[in-house]
Amino acid sequence: MAYWLLKSEPDVYSYADLERDRQTIWDGVNNNLALKHIRTMQIKDLALIYHTGDERRAMGIAEVISLPYVDPKLDDPKRAVVDVKAVRSLPQPVTLAQIKQDPDFEGFDLIRISRLSVVPVSEAHWQKILELANI
Repeated sequence: MAYWLLKSEPDVYSYADLERDRQTIWDGVNNNLALKHIRTMQIKDLALIYHTGDERRAMGIAEVISLPYVDPKLDDPKRAVVDVKAVRSLPQPVTLAQIKQDPDFEGFDLIRISRLSVVPVSEAHWQKILELANI
């Protein structure tokens, strides 16, 4: 199993929207590196849903429930998507400020490549985020 962080503008699609919908197609990704990450996702991988913009915090956990496939809304075979379902919201959202000030997150792509919308998360970073979230 791999761990990911998926960024979303909360006014476009929030973790609360995912909980309401129960599952969705994770689309709208066009950065080549982010698309490469999507194409490596496997069923049962877990992802943090991270609100960008003014919030900048991890809000909940989702599970990848499909293998990557071509975005059915676009006529571009490079644009991959996956289906995700809501698992649980974080009892305590984890902010970017918390992550940046913790030396355990040194080298984390969320900080290193801040504009990347699909970020791999190491198991150590995943566990640390869950700890900060009070899980």
